Amino acid sequence: MVHLISGADADTVVIGAGVVGLAVARELAVAGTRVMVLEQHSNIGAETSSRNSEVIHAGLYYPTGSLKAQCCVKGKHLIYEFCARHGVDHQRLGKLIVATDKAQLPDLVRLQAQATANGVDDLVLMDAREVHQLEPELFCEGALYSPSTGIVDSHGLMMALQSSLEARGGEVVLRTRIERVEQSGALFCLQMADGFQLTCRQLVVACGLYGVDVLKALAPRLKTKLPSRYYAKGNYFAHDGRVPFSHLVYPVPEPGGLGVHLTLDLGGQGRFGPDVEWLEVTSPEEIDYGVSQVRLERFYNAIRRYWPDLEAGSLRPDYTGVRPKVVPEGAPAADFQVLSPTDLGIEGLVAFAGIESPGLTAALSLAQLAADALKT
Repeated sequence: MVHLISGADADTVVIGAGVVGLAVARELAVAGTRVMVLEQHSNIGAETSSRNSEVIHAGLYYPTGSLKAQCCVKGKHLIYEFCARHGVDHQRLGKLIVATDKAQLPDLVRLQAQATANGVDDLVLMDAREVHQLEPELFCEGALYSPSTGIVDSHGLMMALQSSLEARGGEVVLRTRIERVEQSGALFCLQMADGFQLTCRQLVVACGLYGVDVLKALAPRLKTKLPSRYYAKGNYFAHDGRVPFSHLVYPVPEPGGLGVHLTLDLGGQGRFGPDVEWLEVTSPEEIDYGVSQVRLERFYNAIRRYWPDLEAGSLRPDYTGVRPKVVPEGAPAADFQVLSPTDLGIEGLVAFAGIESPGLTAALSLAQLAADALKT
């Protein structure tokens, strides 16, 4: 039974045990706060956090000054330090962003300038010959090399965050679905699907695809409108056998995502994706997580632009992930939304929205933002 704190059942509750929710809870616990994480699924990170490329991004693509740029660049350093300290499997493989057409070469120069403005100063422009020396099977007219890009065991990372949280007295409670959030005086009252109620003084909404649903009951009291909600699915296909690459390979970015890229897992196996498939659903329950095999031919076509020797029949459906978008298809990419008590007009309330890529990389930095927002 949770002990009472200032008339509440818990001091701080974080809704959502994805990588951001766990990082926030750990950050608060390190600061001495008694924190509880509530998760509706039977495992941590069951949605977006375990359905991505597991890439530690360098911070190249995002507008200078945006939360995505700031938290990705800072978060990259934090996540490498955390993984080293806590024994989380990771590798700093490096990434090649390839121009497969000479018309794309200026895009690489612009991308390097954007990255430099973001504080990423280790990028190297390479011509086709230099790239061929690194990756003989890779076709391109030139590439931008990012040596600080890497990969991480995302589940191992989340388990380490949970362990660190619990070592400081925090708790993660699974199979606990929030039906409604209300406010009574200075307390938040959380009503669970099983009829149980829990009160807390501070509340962090970090439940990804479900964040808007949790905030709906508080909408009349919010100072700002509820974030918009859209879903973009990303399909992944795995390659049978080993791929002849030792670096991550990305095409020049495309609208809505970073293009069908090659990532390697910690065992060296290759997988391709994600693409961008906008979904016409009104709630997360309607999402079909099956791989859209009708998109397979598009994958072959996209991959063969930089790997012409990809054999027919060598790709198989792997998994999908869904990006929680706050803007619709065709709109300019949106920044992360970290809504503070001042933004929301409710003391003790912080909410995340639109935490898509590079959310995994940025998680520890986003956690610091949330903790700071609760202090003020």
